[in-house]
Amino acid sequence: MTTMTSTPVRASQKGDVIDRRRRPERTQRRLLTVLLTALAVLVAIGFLLPVIWMLFGSLRPGNEVIEQIRPLGWHTLFPTEWTLDNYLQLFESLQFGRNLINSLLVAFVSVVVGLALSAPAAYALSVFRFPGRELIFAVLVVGFMIPFEAIAIPLAQIFTGLHLNNTYLGLILPGIGNGMAVFNMRQSFLGVPSSLREAAILDGAGDFRIMSRIYLPLNVTSLINSGLLIFLAQWSSYLWPLLVISDEAKQVAPIAISKTYTSTDFNFGQLFGGTLLLSLVPAILLLLLQRFFARSIATSGEK
Repeated sequence: MTTMTSTPVRASQKGDVIDRRRRPERTQRRLLTVLLTALAVLVAIGFLLPVIWMLFGSLRPGNEVIEQIRPLGWHTLFPTEWTLDNYLQLFESLQFGRNLINSLLVAFVSVVVGLALSAPAAYALSVFRFPGRELIFAVLVVGFMIPFEAIAIPLAQIFTGLHLNNTYLGLILPGIGNGMAVFNMRQSFLGVPSSLREAAILDGAGDFRIMSRIYLPLNVTSLINSGLLIFLAQWSSYLWPLLVISDEAKQVAPIAISKTYTSTDFNFGQLFGGTLLLSLVPAILLLLLQRFFARSIATSGEK
């Protein structure tokens, strides 16, 4: 009986000793987790601080943003007087709502047409074997590395000669030929096994059906990424609308924001409000589409 009862007691004592040894390790891990979480929160606040300052700056009267910078204090960030006058003036006197609609129209049409052109181009450059394919791809890569500012003025003269200035078509056309989007989709298409295309050809499918039923569904993330590239390029475009559009009714939002200041007068409240609204649309898009990027990262090792 003595032997039978002593064994569980010894095992229990040994377990207590191991548990006591592990307690400091668990405490250290919890402490490290708390410290890292606090550090992450502080870093996030540091990144969000300019956005918060811009938000609160748009809700204070006129140029109080600059008046409260010195000395640094509580009122540097938080207004002493809250008002929506900046937003009311943006949408009433500056017609900022109309400009936002113009930007949305130009950006979304550019995305649809740009992807309709980029996807077949990427498919052809990744699947078909023909003389000069690599040369065409090299020219494409070099093309999107050239700054648009270097060709903007000659291109604007060409558009004016074709009577495309002061038209939505003139705003949309330069944005639909996005070499970066073609490059991105081609590199993604190269990861699709060629056996899938061969099997589809044996079943009687044409290249358009193969691209739309096999390549695009397998590369949804790349398609969305390319669409975002086109959208952001058009959404934030400033120089090109400034060159080809003089009609106020067809002007886009970035140009409208520039009306909040002149060489002698600045209204930082309106400037912050317009910039915040202009930044809100891409932020919402990224928030809605982030699950596709998370899925892409999670499945990036599966083939």
